[in-house]
Amino acid sequence: QVKLVESGGGLVQAGGSLRLSCAASGLTFSGYVLGWFRQAPGKEREFVARIGRSGPYYADSVKGRFTVARDNAKKTVALQMSSLKPEDTAAYYCAASSDAVAVTRWNYWGQGTQVTVSS
Repeated sequence: QVKLVESGGGLVQAGGSLRLSCAASGLTFSGYVLGWFRQAPGKEREFVARIGRSGPYYADSVKGRFTVARDNAKKTVALQMSSLKPEDTAAYYCAASSDAVAVTRWNYWGQGTQVTVSS
């Protein structure tokens, strides 16, 4: 059974930093692209960042502020968030895709962790 478990969410002031982590089990971790998504109340889920064999890729809204990194030995993927803004407030989800080249679908999802940025 595949499980993705996020941790590290919380309340932070604008301009602050937070580090999210996602621990995976039940899958061949190194063979997957790992991604982060977020969903704010009343909004659709949006892509934040992903990391695969070709390296990291970010949404324009977080480029330069967020860093995604993976540890294949520990089967974890982290999202370091800096210079946080109130508009970054959302539930953040970890996801895994088995697509080797172009990522078109995400096979597995975590339950999410809440990030709240106060102004």
